Amino acid sequence: MNLSNIPSKEIMPGYHGKLVHSENMSIAFWEVEKDAEVPEHSHMNEQIMHVIEGTFEFTLDGVTDVYIPGDLVIIAPNVPHSGKALTPCKLMDVFSPTREEYKI
Repeated sequence: MNLSNIPSKEIMPGYHGKLVHSENMSIAFWEVEKDAEVPEHSHMNEQIMHVIEGTFEFTLDGVTDVYIPGDLVIIAPNVPHSGKALTPCKLMDVFSPTREEYKI
């Protein structure tokens, strides 16, 4: 498969994702509009977030920081987190196990 052939889906307002799923993991390639927010939430999946482009404010378990290209954040299962794009962003999220609710 080629990423350019995968249709983008707006999973939440301002978050346009190309989603790839295997038996045990999911990868989301996001294009995020400036000021788009992900409200605080948690899930049973382990997650790694990678900032590819832009500036992203991210709160993990009550601690807020600003992340830039090259930064990675490891998010343990069931830990509350939220985020906001301070600029237009490109992010990549990897989830394990597969993020079933993103199989839409």
